[in-house]
Amino acid sequence: MTVATSPAFRTIHPRVRKPRPALMRWYRRNERVVLSVAGVVLFFVVWEIGSAAGFVDKFFFSSPSAIATAGASEVTKARFWDDVRITALELVVGTGASVVLAVPLGIFIGWYRRLSLTFDPWLNFFNALPRVALVPLVVLWFGLDWNMKAVVVFLGGFFAIILPTVEGVRTVERHLLDVSRSFRASSRLIFTSLVIPGTLPFIVSGLRIAVGRVLAGVVIGEFYAQTQGIGVMIYKAEASLQSDRMLFGVLIFTVLGIVLYESVGAAERYFQRWRPVREDEA
Repeated sequence: MTVATSPAFRTIHPRVRKPRPALMRWYRRNERVVLSVAGVVLFFVVWEIGSAAGFVDKFFFSSPSAIATAGASEVTKARFWDDVRITALELVVGTGASVVLAVPLGIFIGWYRRLSLTFDPWLNFFNALPRVALVPLVVLWFGLDWNMKAVVVFLGGFFAIILPTVEGVRTVERHLLDVSRSFRASSRLIFTSLVIPGTLPFIVSGLRIAVGRVLAGVVIGEFYAQTQGIGVMIYKAEASLQSDRMLFGVLIFTVLGIVLYESVGAAERYFQRWRPVREDEA
């Protein structure tokens, strides 16, 4: 006689994830910053070792320790802080004016067809025109004071911002506009809830491009004017073959560019909090 036996089942227990160490959790939260800093530190360490071993020519490229020494000596001079103040003034005034004028003007040009037809040829003309070629004309108009360099900075940032803004307004989805108008939404509501949020990524892209152009504008203006500013310090250090002092000035502009770029990214994250987060981003 055969006795029926019930099949044997294996109990599967849920997997219990072990808590990660505190150091690992901190690393996961700050992985981007840690790896970025590690990459920069590794670069300077290799540069220093290469300079000490003779693989890097100190006459042309100096060394991180020599640049740090030159920078420590430079910051003790009152003239250096006068240069920093002038350069900061030129950047703030020129960049601020370019943002304040380019963003609303770009939105209106992209939104109104007749304005677009009127301004498009001029935008294309001035965007194709090298801004460096306008520096002698700007000097003729404004002289060699700080406001001349602020105008050069403005020209570098204005066209980098206005063109993506115009294109962003033009790419707002037509069916969304039709639905908004069918529900009798006011022009103000369409602008604030549809056009401006849809254009914001293009504005941010323009601001990121403008960071490099405004910094290039202030350096070109200071090289040309030869009055005051960090660019003048770089030019004089190059003329006197002081590569460490020259690279210290270049490092200032590099750090400033990184700060401005990260500031644009922080502003983008703040104004785009309404966007849903994808799984890979989370």
